[in-house]
Amino acid sequence: MQRYKFNGDYRLRMVFQREFSKVVNEQKTDLIVPIPVTSTTMQTRGFNQVIGLLREVSYQPILRTKASSKVAQSSKTKEERLTTKQPFILESPEKVINKRILLVDDVYTTGRTLYHATVLFKQAGCKEIGSVSLAR
Repeated sequence: MQRYKFNGDYRLRMVFQREFSKVVNEQKTDLIVPIPVTSTTMQTRGFNQVIGLLREVSYQPILRTKASSKVAQSSKTKEERLTTKQPFILESPEKVINKRILLVDDVYTTGRTLYHATVLFKQAGCKEIGSVSLAR
């Protein structure tokens, strides 16, 4: 995971892609939403590691990050992560009304990322929300 996510070895996604995509596709959901990366991360890394895992998965990239954070989540302490303010914006909130949403992330650490995304989707009126992560 370290080599894939932080060292930019995009080919490693193929190690997990088939099985992870199968698990995601087996979920009973209306919309699959990958957790986004900041524009700074995208520029540095060149890819969104979550989207790289989603082979043959129809997803909706309707979750966006606010202005890029100066400190990466991976370098924050647990306490710092737990006090992070809402980092996301939901585009097209009307698309989620009465829908079952599946959030997809690569690593579940403290749960704060999924918490913030869940808050937005619930405020927008989604019917149900679940999540799948590759690692913990």
